[in-house]
Amino acid sequence: MPDPSQALPDTPLAPAFQDLTPFNTLGLAARAAAFVSLRAPSELDALSTLAGRYPGLLVLGGGSNLVLPPQVDNLVAHVALAGVRLLEARPDAWIIEAGAGENWHGFVSACVASGWDGLENLALIPGTVGAAPVQNIGAYGVELADRFLGLTAWNVAQRRLVDMDAAACRYAYRDSVFKHEAPGTWIIVSVRFALPRPWRAVLDYPDLQRQAGLAGGTPTARAIFDAVCDIRRAKLPDPAVIGNAGSFFKNPLVDAATRDALAARYPGLVSYPQPDGRYKLAAGWLIDQCGWKGRHLGPAGVHDRQALVLVNRGGATGADILALAAAIQRDVADRYQVKLEPEPVVWRDAPPRG
Repeated sequence: MPDPSQALPDTPLAPAFQDLTPFNTLGLAARAAAFVSLRAPSELDALSTLAGRYPGLLVLGGGSNLVLPPQVDNLVAHVALAGVRLLEARPDAWIIEAGAGENWHGFVSACVASGWDGLENLALIPGTVGAAPVQNIGAYGVELADRFLGLTAWNVAQRRLVDMDAAACRYAYRDSVFKHEAPGTWIIVSVRFALPRPWRAVLDYPDLQRQAGLAGGTPTARAIFDAVCDIRRAKLPDPAVIGNAGSFFKNPLVDAATRDALAARYPGLVSYPQPDGRYKLAAGWLIDQCGWKGRHLGPAGVHDRQALVLVNRGGATGADILALAAAIQRDVADRYQVKLEPEPVVWRDAPPRG
């Protein structure tokens, strides 16, 4: 086998040791034995060759939805593919393309500043453009799938670019086909969005309806963008101040009978009706009612203002975060008979090839 530390001919892809602590928003101390940064689509084929020298591949974006172990022995490819451009100004939509390595909030901010409205409800979500389709990110009444037109992804094993529409991505609540394929199968290269013309404000969530400046009248996309940023900053901790991965658990979906039975027992139950007749329960409310807000297990804790957010109080490992998450899941299941599902990806190295 070739020495995996050697650069491939005619490419800058030379794997090197890398401290991953600044590459994950939980701030977990982690090290990569082999790390490369992907900066141009022309490097994709070389990356496939390089990936074949390792038992597995971790594709890393902003690290905002990831729980890492202390040591990652598989190849880590940090996606740094940049660029934002207007592809087409159609009568019904602005068609925008962004490189997968673009910072998501920076991209949303640039769109609003350019008059390409429609993503403002998704402001201040951490991570990159390429990670957004994986999670089908959503907030305040808008999901990525609502504004998605298509993406281009590299199939690492087949060494080819593939264009994928929404059907191929199989979007669901905080879910996509990319979360079900083997890790390292795909590298998202760029994402295309259809931002509606004429634009219509989405103000379905009470938090937005209560925000000063949005009640009555006709708010602008900039006003909604600013309001979402204010709300998120008030509720959620800044990863630069205290390590966190945003909302750690999905809001569970239950059928109407389950929701009605719970509401009869717990009159304060927070739930939201869904188009398919089910209800989305507020995971943060369930966790808070179980007494976890502000509590901690060693260096891993629950944020004191938002029970959905698990934080690294200093020196926590991935195992510490997962132990806390498991304790919360047990308490919620015991009290409400509802299973909480974590949002972040828990990375475990692929086993060595035999």
